[in-house]
Amino acid sequence: MELSHKINKVEIRNLQISDYTQLSQSFRRVYSDGSDVFWTHQQIEKLIAIFPEGQFVTVVDEKIVGCALSIIVDYDLVKNDHTYARVTGNETFDTHNPNGNILYGIEVFIHPDYRGLRLGRRMYDYRKELCERLNLKAIMFGGRIPNYHKYAADMRPKEYIQKVKMKEIYDPVLTFQLSNDFHVRKVMTNYLPNDEESKHYATLLQWDNIYYTPPTQDFKVTKTNVRIGLVQWQMRPYKSIDDVFEQVEFFVDAVSDYKSDFVLFPEYFNAPLMAKFNHLGESEAIRSLAQYTNEIRDRFINLAISYNINIITGSMPLIKEDGLYNVGFLCRRDGSYDMYEKVHITPDEIKSWGLTGGSMVKTFETDCARIGILICYDVEFPELSRLMADQGMQILFVPFLTDTQTGYSRVRVCALARAIENECFVAIAGSVGNLPRVHNMDIQYAQSGVFTPCDFAFPNDGKRAEATPNTEMILISDVDLDLLSELHTYGSVRNLKDRRQDLYELRLKKKNN
Repeated sequence: MELSHKINKVEIRNLQISDYTQLSQSFRRVYSDGSDVFWTHQQIEKLIAIFPEGQFVTVVDEKIVGCALSIIVDYDLVKNDHTYARVTGNETFDTHNPNGNILYGIEVFIHPDYRGLRLGRRMYDYRKELCERLNLKAIMFGGRIPNYHKYAADMRPKEYIQKVKMKEIYDPVLTFQLSNDFHVRKVMTNYLPNDEESKHYATLLQWDNIYYTPPTQDFKVTKTNVRIGLVQWQMRPYKSIDDVFEQVEFFVDAVSDYKSDFVLFPEYFNAPLMAKFNHLGESEAIRSLAQYTNEIRDRFINLAISYNINIITGSMPLIKEDGLYNVGFLCRRDGSYDMYEKVHITPDEIKSWGLTGGSMVKTFETDCARIGILICYDVEFPELSRLMADQGMQILFVPFLTDTQTGYSRVRVCALARAIENECFVAIAGSVGNLPRVHNMDIQYAQSGVFTPCDFAFPNDGKRAEATPNTEMILISDVDLDLLSELHTYGSVRNLKDRRQDLYELRLKKKNN
């Protein structure tokens, strides 16, 4: 999707009655085809009163562009044939039962101008999280099959649904629901009496909460798994930034298809663009590469929003008033971003490019973990990650670029050590291949991986997952944050708790003005 303006922030929040005016305007545009479905102020007010957490909106830069409405009902009410009127109590919502076990969806819409950004999928994910949080058995609702009228003369609904499942037929509603892990429980008739496109049929769709525990139990286990995707990037010639981002988006798409929470790119992944400046000296070439940095950041922000994934952009050069820096960006899926800097500069970076070391040492809050990011050489200095551990870091990300196996081994061994001493997960991602037309970027060696502390709840050797060396690929790995909490208290050794702070201390000096 192409928007005429830049998106700065995307958020999902609970619907408020003060949103009604803006909500009705967006809704009116969505249903400009004359559909007789429209929510009154009184209906929205009642939904908020009886089940506030079940009503939420998607807001893009302060503008409401989507909405999802739902109630809780008992399974017996909806397990067999029913109509929309029956399940909603003729839209009075008197059927809402706080003690029920089914989250029933009664509306989802996205403003037409904002379709194509996967905002609908984001709202369904939010609804799934609500279902898990409330310990409900499933999400159910009736789904239209608006393309069925084109095939009704030749096939029954059952055959039509099967062909949609097999992707032989595209249905704008059913195809989307199936891609979001809903399954068709049965076919219902006269669910929406005026739905001529569906020929008065509807599918009863269901998503099962695998974390559901019967209400007789005293507690429910909260899901704490975080999924990490690493891009082992192949250096190859690219003529333009568009060519680079065609490959970038391919990887973001692939990693997000696995429902990953993070994707990590390597240090200087954009180095192929320096070939255009190879006629210049090395220091001039790297500074010319810096002209792309702001555009690269903005493109990553859009991808984070569109693919609903937190992106760690590796690193790239940035010119500031006081020098040339090696920086990267954490682009969150809500549209916000933060910058991080390489603090320690290698002798070669100083000699060839004249880089300056940054002074930023901090952790970043995300929607699923508190993280730290250290660029390549920085992971070889244990003080930085220890400062981050004191700030509550759970996952350390390390984008790197190494030309030889010895350089890579330094990064890898130090990453393993950081995982043990800081009781955290560490993910590293690097580049492979060669760039014969770029000075000071001739060859690369990498094996990306995810490392853990070494204790009984983790792999014996601290290696959660590793990529194939020197091969372009993605690596997907799950990490369980609850295991860290247990380790901090019950581990065989407790590297953070057992520090002799009566004997020594570590602190970050304030930057001189």
